[in-house]
Amino acid sequence: MIINVIDEQNAMSFMPDSVQGIVAEVIREENQKCDEVTIYFVDTATICELHEQFFDDPSPTDCISFPMDDEPLLDYRILGDVFVCPETAIAYGISHGKEPIKEVELYIIHGLLHLMGYDDIEENDRKAMREAEKRCIAKIKKLNIHLKQIIR
Repeated sequence: MIINVIDEQNAMSFMPDSVQGIVAEVIREENQKCDEVTIYFVDTATICELHEQFFDDPSPTDCISFPMDDEPLLDYRILGDVFVCPETAIAYGISHGKEPIKEVELYIIHGLLHLMGYDDIEENDRKAMREAEKRCIAKIKKLNIHLKQIIR
C-alpha cells in the first residue's frame, strides 16, 4: 500500500512513518482494500479555500476528504485524499483542553472513514462514524501506534 504524506503547512509537522502507521491500521481495522491514499497537512487558508470551493462554506474546518475509487479499478484502488488542518487542531485543543496532536490523529481517522463510506450528516450516520472513530482510536492505542511530531 502506498501512503503518501504531504506537509504543506508549518504549525505542526509529523514523522511520515507515524502517519503511515495510523493510516495503515485504520484501513486494516475497517477491512478495506487500498492500494494508495494521500494525507495532506495544510494551513487554515488552504482548508478554507477547499471548504469554500467544494462545500460552499469558507469557514475553517478540521479535515476534508475526497474519495476516489468506490470499487477497485483493474485491481488497484486509490482510496482518495484527506486534507487535515493542524492549525484547527491547535485552536480546538486550546479552547477545549485537548492535546492538539490527539486531535490531528482523530482528524486523520475521521477523514479516512469518510473515504471508506462513513458519513456524519444524519444522526444515525454520525453515531456509526463516532463508533468507528472510537474503535480505530482504541486499536491504534492498543498497538501503541501514535502520531509523532517533528520538533523544529
